[in-house]
Amino acid sequence: MNTQQGTRLRFTKMHGLGNDFVVFDGINQTVALTPEQCRRIADRHFGVGCDQILLVEATTRDDADFRYRIFNADGGEVEQCGNGARCFVRFVHDHGLTDKTAIRVETAASVIEPRLLDNGLVRVNMGVPRFAPAEIPFAAEAETLTYPLKVGQHVLEIAVLSMGNPHAVLRVNDLDSAPVDILGPAIESHSRFPQRVNAGFMQVLTPHDIRLRVYERGAGETLACGTGACAAAVAGIRQGWLASPVSVHARGGNLVIEWAGKDQPVYMTGPAETVFEGEIEL
Repeated sequence: MNTQQGTRLRFTKMHGLGNDFVVFDGINQTVALTPEQCRRIADRHFGVGCDQILLVEATTRDDADFRYRIFNADGGEVEQCGNGARCFVRFVHDHGLTDKTAIRVETAASVIEPRLLDNGLVRVNMGVPRFAPAEIPFAAEAETLTYPLKVGQHVLEIAVLSMGNPHAVLRVNDLDSAPVDILGPAIESHSRFPQRVNAGFMQVLTPHDIRLRVYERGAGETLACGTGACAAAVAGIRQGWLASPVSVHARGGNLVIEWAGKDQPVYMTGPAETVFEGEIEL
C-alpha cells in the first residue's frame, strides 16, 4: 500500500536461537530495499531491530521452489545464513506459500534444502563445504588445514572455509574470556579476506560438544550463527578434534551439525520461531 509518506510493508519478526530476522514476503508485495532502508529496519532503537533482513522471492530456476536473499544489519547483501534458512522454511509454510515440508531454496551461493521435522525443529542440507582459498575467498598460496593469520602483535592459527559464505574458525581454551570484541572485528576485516569474513571462536568440550561465539560479517557478535556452527564443526572434524554429530552450544541455544566428511553436505538441525507480525512504513 502506497501512502504520501512512503510504502508500508508487512513483515514477520523471527529468530533462530536469538539470531533474529525481519522477514518480508516479496512474492505478494513489492519489496525493493536500499542499504539505508535495511539499516533503518535493523536498527534496534529506530526500526524493528534484527541481525539480518530476509527476503522471500519467486525463483526462475526449475530446480528450486523459492529465492532467498539476505541483507545484514549494515545494509550489505550476503550469500548465506543458516539460522535464517530454518526461519525461511517455517515462514513460507506458515504463510501458505507452500504446503511442502521440504523445499529447495535458491541463494546467491547455491541451492539449499530446509525440511520441517515432526518435532518442530528444522533440518537443513547446507551443501558441501569448500576449502580452496580462491573459493572462500582467502589470500593463500595453497590449501592447508589451518593458516597463520597475523593480527596486531599476535599470530592466530585459523581454519578457513566457505559454507556458501566465508568463515574463519579459531580454537580457544576458554570461550568466556576470549577477546571476541577485539579479535572479531580484526579478523572480519583482515586484508587476506577480500570480501570480509565471519569469525568463529570455538571451545571444544568433548568430541561431540563445542561452545561457539561468532562475530558475524556486517552484524557484529550474534547470539547464534548457523553457518558459523557448520563451519566450526567441519573445521573441528577435519582436524580430528570432533566427530559427527556435533552439538554446538551458542549463547542463544543449541544446534546439531552432521558431516560425513570430504565432498559430503553438512546438515544442520535446530529451531525456528516466529515472534510477531507487523507493518513498517519506509
